[in-house]
Amino acid sequence: MSFVIGREAGIKAGPVGELGSYRALDGSEGASLHIDLDGPHATLVVGKRGYGKSYTLGVIAESLARADGVSPVIIDPMGVFGTLCEKTDGEPVPATVIEAPAVAPGSLGPKSWCALLGLSPESGAGALVWQAAEKSASLPEMRAHVADTDAPESDRRAATNHISLASSWGVFDRDGVTATDLGTSEITVVDVSGLDAAPMNAVARGIAEALYRARIDRDISRLPWLLVDEAHTFFDGVARPALETVLTRGRAPGVSLVMASQRPSVFPAVAISQSDILISHRLTSEADLDALAAAQPTYMDTSLSERLPMRPGEVVIIDDSTETVHAAQIRQRATPHGGDSPSASDITAPGND
Repeated sequence: MSFVIGREAGIKAGPVGELGSYRALDGSEGASLHIDLDGPHATLVVGKRGYGKSYTLGVIAESLARADGVSPVIIDPMGVFGTLCEKTDGEPVPATVIEAPAVAPGSLGPKSWCALLGLSPESGAGALVWQAAEKSASLPEMRAHVADTDAPESDRRAATNHISLASSWGVFDRDGVTATDLGTSEITVVDVSGLDAAPMNAVARGIAEALYRARIDRDISRLPWLLVDEAHTFFDGVARPALETVLTRGRAPGVSLVMASQRPSVFPAVAISQSDILISHRLTSEADLDALAAAQPTYMDTSLSERLPMRPGEVVIIDDSTETVHAAQIRQRATPHGGDSPSASDITAPGND
């Protein structure tokens, strides 16, 4: 007997991913547990460092890469998900890694450009950037548009300097990754680990906006799933509006969001309240527990803090679609986990001299 997190129907009603198994009171494994991959979802995966948060995200990523009808994309700020490309003993995980990601300037709307560069649309420089973003497909074209206006020189200079700053990040290219590039059956790992916070957020915002707009315009047929590790980094930056759009409006066009974080307390309230699936590993911070408790559903007969597991790999799952709560053990990944921390004993072990 299997249960499918995220839907009332059984395992044969559509694509699912193997998530793990039920955890009995004595710690033994019970019946298998799956997650719905057929419909759109907002999923939050939380847990303190070292208890399996990123590992669980990798489990979901593997399942999505093997599922039909979806286009999974993972934003990887730590550079740990490239291992999805490695060989497995069983069914392979189709994956591609983009190690130097760039997005087309047009993947961000004019309002996004102003927010990205910290300019008010009502300011002189902000208005110029807005107009340039509307009419240009590349950063050189944006600069040329600004130069050709009859705006005051101080505004033109400020707008040009801000566009040049964006150019220095190296993440904007007219031929950058598009929603069509990402709308494939395999999982695309977007490695942003080598970027600072601003360009990292620019890439995440460009991809989130591109996937959302592509589904609104029906430019891609598969349903996108955007997975974001260390998601608090992006909700604290310029990617936040695009992620909140997917959270609050993604269901209708069929865009899913999976957010993983060890700091749920720094998330905006909407990120927790809009999540219909919560997967929680161990948490000990009072602030993090309070953040989740504020959105705890009425159908839980005990507090979440009382239900939280103690060991790595164990989780409590709150499924708002079926109004159920589950104690589970996450399955083993088919591909290696790239998120383990190194230790001094590994370095000094025999044979590692």
